[in-house]
Amino acid sequence: MGKIIFYEDRNFGGHHYECMNDCADLHSMFDHCRSIRVESGMFMIYDQPEFTGNQFFMRTGEYSDYMGMTGMNDCVRSCRMIPSHRGNFMMQLYEHFDMEGDMMELTEDCSNLTGRFHITNFNSCNVLDGHWLAYEQPNYRGRHYYLRPGQYRSFTEWNGMNSRIGSIRRLIDQ
Repeated sequence: MGKIIFYEDRNFGGHHYECMNDCADLHSMFDHCRSIRVESGMFMIYDQPEFTGNQFFMRTGEYSDYMGMTGMNDCVRSCRMIPSHRGNFMMQLYEHFDMEGDMMELTEDCSNLTGRFHITNFNSCNVLDGHWLAYEQPNYRGRHYYLRPGQYRSFTEWNGMNSRIGSIRRLIDQ
């Protein structure tokens, strides 16, 4: 089970709110967030309600200056707990929408998808096992998107602004 604590001030000061599961609208719990402590588990936080907008991955640790570290604003409006996965990981990336075109299968992290598969855009995917983070740039940099098990018939379903994915990694609770 995971636990995340949101604080209104830097260095874990001011009013705080504890969360141990998904919360689609945090706006009524606090006005702004300047530091975060993840006591256990992994979470995605979003700057819009209903798990939309910019997102940022957080694992167990202390983030005394959340805004400075992430480059995001002080609006945390929703969060999603990422369940631990103990087993195989598998996902399929497709060149075209609706799982069409060339398909690439992944069971491990990949720091450079373009170098490995010689494709720059992926328009759909099928996450068969495990939870993943897809990054816009190689070497796990840039904006990232949480992919949980299921079919994503279009890149817009994983909250992406474009179909470019440069790298991808498995989410393993350590």
